[in-house]
Amino acid sequence: MVFSSNIFLLFFLPVFFLCYFITPVRYRNYPLLLFSIIFYSYGAPDFVLILLLATVLNFYIVKAMLKATTEKKKKLFCALSVVVSLSLLLYYKYANFFVENINAFLHVCNHSSISWRPVLLPIGISFFTFQSITYTIDMYRATAKPNEKLTDYVLYIIMFPQLIAGPIVRYNTVAEELVSRKYVTTQQLAGAYRFIIGLSKKVLISNTLAKIADEAFTMNVSELSTPTAWIGMLAYTLQIYFDFSGYSDMAIGLGRIMGFHFPENFDNPYTSKSISEFWRRWHITLGAFMREYLYIPLGGNRVSKRRTYLNLWIVFLLSGFWHGASYNFILWGAFHGFFLVLDRLFMLDFLKRIGKIPAVILTFFVVNLGWVLFRADGLSNALGFYQALFHFSGALQISLDGESICTLIVALILSFITLAKFGEKMCNTLYAEVYTTKQSIMLFIFIVLLLVLSVGSLSVSDFNPFIYFRF
Repeated sequence: MVFSSNIFLLFFLPVFFLCYFITPVRYRNYPLLLFSIIFYSYGAPDFVLILLLATVLNFYIVKAMLKATTEKKKKLFCALSVVVSLSLLLYYKYANFFVENINAFLHVCNHSSISWRPVLLPIGISFFTFQSITYTIDMYRATAKPNEKLTDYVLYIIMFPQLIAGPIVRYNTVAEELVSRKYVTTQQLAGAYRFIIGLSKKVLISNTLAKIADEAFTMNVSELSTPTAWIGMLAYTLQIYFDFSGYSDMAIGLGRIMGFHFPENFDNPYTSKSISEFWRRWHITLGAFMREYLYIPLGGNRVSKRRTYLNLWIVFLLSGFWHGASYNFILWGAFHGFFLVLDRLFMLDFLKRIGKIPAVILTFFVVNLGWVLFRADGLSNALGFYQALFHFSGALQISLDGESICTLIVALILSFITLAKFGEKMCNTLYAEVYTTKQSIMLFIFIVLLLVLSVGSLSVSDFNPFIYFRF
């Protein structure tokens, strides 16, 4: 089940809110936990029991870690908990990749391949793996108080708003709210608005752009024209932003309605003036996780320059591999790691000298090139797509209708609108929690219109791609 579906919007969500808000405040975690299990079971019924068992096991391993009498035992239990979490991720997400590569090597050596039944990837496995790791390490570091109730811990891991697409929520940011939450009407209303804005970004913009991107990226790359490649690349660049940020908006909005304050995950990333800035604005919670639990433990920038550059490469290679089990994602991580190193060597100074707008344009161009690796099906297709971008021949092979052209233009405007002061002011108003009477009336009308258009679009079209199946 995904947020941008009528079964979620018209059936699951109304029934959940009814049950949630008629339940006394002190017991509201129980319906939230029950509906979270139902939500996940709908999409991954074969995996939900394994997820619950692993979560319960981790809870008691961490409890044993906290009771350990020696530092050696404490480290042992900490490592065991992390291994339990990572073992599920490694098996379900990367087993097929490793077996395929072993079989390819065996084929070269004229040996018979390993018989293997492909493993199906459970949705959201990376997100709940990372959250279980943050709990374990935060408990080991004593940066938060341990959760005494098993049901509250399971709820933290499997809570449906952020389960399938993030943001990655560190335990210490919601520890108190798991036990006691405040319900402020203005914040709940702002949360509802945030959810609908995210829904419209996904349904009205991302889904339309996905049709353009899919058409370009599924063509034979040897026949792909340059205009088609550029339009396809741009469409996917905008699609993934409005899709991913839309899901984050929906998760944050749902959490706010229920009294939770989930961290922000996007901050107008395409207005960045460097790749370093882009990664402070794109998938913020993943960046924070990688920095806190990998980059800093490796030494961060407290070591020599060469070691700092190596640390950046390691972090982004693993970040790329986290996004998907293929060489495309590994190269995508290496691609961004390369530009982050360039930033530290000389690029930041160069970008400052050329001015704000040229720096934004150049950074956006680099990010676009990176998304080709992210979207293309295999390395050969990615290379063919790059060739099509720069051989400057052929006519546009995609039939763009009025809706597609308008959506592309609107998506571009919204991606860069905060570069202007009026755009920044408009966005601050949309995401505010307190409104004037005039703002409330206008925003209410605007939000209702977006909701009607989004539900209507979902009702008349079956095209609703789910990018996060690989994550």
